[in-house]
Amino acid sequence: MRLFLGLLIPCLCLTVAANGQDAIEQAPPGFDEKRENIDRGEVQTIEYYSSTVGTKRTANIYTPPGYSEENRYPVLYLLHGIGGDEREWLDHGRPEVIFDNLYHEGKLAPMIVVLPNGRAMKDDRPGENIFAPERVQAFSDFERDLLDDLIPFIEETYPVYSDRQHRALAGLSMGGGQSLNFGLGNLDTFSWVGAFSPAPNTRVGEELAPEPVKLNDKLNLLWLSCGEEDGLLHVTVRTHEYLAANDVNHIYYLEPGDHDFYVWRNDLYLFSQLLFR
Repeated sequence: MRLFLGLLIPCLCLTVAANGQDAIEQAPPGFDEKRENIDRGEVQTIEYYSSTVGTKRTANIYTPPGYSEENRYPVLYLLHGIGGDEREWLDHGRPEVIFDNLYHEGKLAPMIVVLPNGRAMKDDRPGENIFAPERVQAFSDFERDLLDDLIPFIEETYPVYSDRQHRALAGLSMGGGQSLNFGLGNLDTFSWVGAFSPAPNTRVGEELAPEPVKLNDKLNLLWLSCGEEDGLLHVTVRTHEYLAANDVNHIYYLEPGDHDFYVWRNDLYLFSQLLFR
């Protein structure tokens, strides 16, 4: 495990100079196991109209323990991979369990988490061929659906903040690439961005951040992580090397593991604790 650190992360108990390398502790045993006798958040399925797609679309929403419409909350938009949909994180990643446990331990800032379908097309199921050109294109088209349809719906329906300082975007694999592409491409919308094992849909550095100097002023957090045995590791390394060469502050975290939810659950546990602090 290695860490490229242009930020100080007190909650991970690290003391590292800028641009230095050190180890990040992994999540403790049981971090993703359901515990008894603790307060729990709630997961709901919602529908919103997408002008981008021309139909109603489905997403899932996690609200934290003690959620109240009298309060206001920041929002994390959490994206899935190429073979998944709005259920992938819930079916395999246990985000609601991870968050419930972190809230119980007092380690997480209250936030709403939105788990959308990142495939913006009328038939948005994975289908028999997840690599079909129109299905791959739909992941790019989701940028407009996210910005023009989903975010406005969330801000009209839930008591959330509507400024960039209170919006985070993160995802795994294809969703990691979307998070980098859309997050760094829309710095007026997001100030917290996380990519877990980003896939080859990730733009190359010069396209991802043509003016990298702006990122340090705009971003509160830029997180980039991947399993050391992952066949797509080169995408993470390529992105890190561009960011490092241009002195962009970011967390670069290589961890044991492959391209799977053992890695992504760990990433979510660590990443989420840094948000909205």
